[in-house]
Amino acid sequence: MNDFAAAFHIAVALIGRFDVELRAIVYLSLQVSLTASVCAFAIGAPLGTALAVYRFRGRGVVVVLANTLLGLPPVVVGLMVYLLLSRSGPLGSLGLLFTPTAMTIAQTVLATPIVVALVHRVAVGLWRAYGDSLLISGASRLRAIRPLMRMGREGLLTAFLAAFGRAIAEVGAIIIVGGNIRGYTRSMTTTIALETSRGDLSLALALGIILLAISMAVSAASLYFGRSLADR
Repeated sequence: MNDFAAAFHIAVALIGRFDVELRAIVYLSLQVSLTASVCAFAIGAPLGTALAVYRFRGRGVVVVLANTLLGLPPVVVGLMVYLLLSRSGPLGSLGLLFTPTAMTIAQTVLATPIVVALVHRVAVGLWRAYGDSLLISGASRLRAIRPLMRMGREGLLTAFLAAFGRAIAEVGAIIIVGGNIRGYTRSMTTTIALETSRGDLSLALALGIILLAISMAVSAASLYFGRSLADR
């Protein structure tokens, strides 16, 4: 108990002075996760909306696949990206393995199905309510995607924040493709896992507190902006 109390006090001190190593880890985690979330949103939001607008053979299979991939094991994604970026892989010549870019790719793969599934659920209801009106007004299905996304901005915001939450909390995939290299690819989650295994709880606790604060901030932002958009 005394050891835990001492580690907690050290963790608070690290946060209070925003330790250099702590700051670098937090900044890298936010940079990678935000970039991955933006990429996942840019891919997933139009795709999720298009799945609600277009009718084609195999559409149901694509929707089921997107929802199935919500539970995609992170270590499997990490392995797939590792094989893709390894020296003998098709993209090995780019030298991306064990870099923040590789971590971003892995997080994007994990977060994209979340955006697709959540946006599709919102877009389906909107298309049922306004699809005929949009088509009658002269808009093609392709041109209808943008106004439909504007109408569903609350759902899109929720999807983006969900993608960020998935990315920032990820550990399995990024430790495989990033290598957890100190000062280069060490994120909050991988550092927590490493320092806990070493028995050095102070840094792990400090990062855990920050990660918890970020998660609470994301939830609060989702609730606040969701209500604000709903009231408009």
